[in-house]
Amino acid sequence: MAKIVLCRIDSRLIHGQVVTKWVGQSQANRIAVVSDELDADPFMKNIFMMAAPPNIKVDCFGVAGFCQQWREDQLGAGNVLVLFPNLASVRQAVIDGFDIAQIQVGGLGGGPGRKVVFQNITLDDADETVLRDLQERGVDVYFQTIPEDKPQKLADILKRL
Repeated sequence: MAKIVLCRIDSRLIHGQVVTKWVGQSQANRIAVVSDELDADPFMKNIFMMAAPPNIKVDCFGVAGFCQQWREDQLGAGNVLVLFPNLASVRQAVIDGFDIAQIQVGGLGGGPGRKVVFQNITLDDADETVLRDLQERGVDVYFQTIPEDKPQKLADILKRL
């Protein structure tokens, strides 16, 4: 059975920090990317899958497919780092049966109506609604960009909005 060693939200998905820091920190030997957009784009999916180190198995799923695999215990064995591109996707996964106790927010880029709340992490009103919903569902959400950073509690982050 797969063991989720880290569930991270990062709009960049597989990138330098994930590969050089979080894979080792979490002792992951697999990465599951959960993104409807990436799953629907075979070209970009291949690029992301090649971005991981050769000793790390990478799978890419849409949200519904990932949740089905999770519920049916079909993710296989190993220590899995799960990556979501945004808060809406992880919320949908939780609604669809992805039972996860803790989620790390590590990178959400800027844009109109978004406010910087911690380093390179920005949130907007819709994100706040999703975060509060996840909290009400019993999910512990914290913010941390790299392992050397002190994790920031959701309550402290929401005060910055």
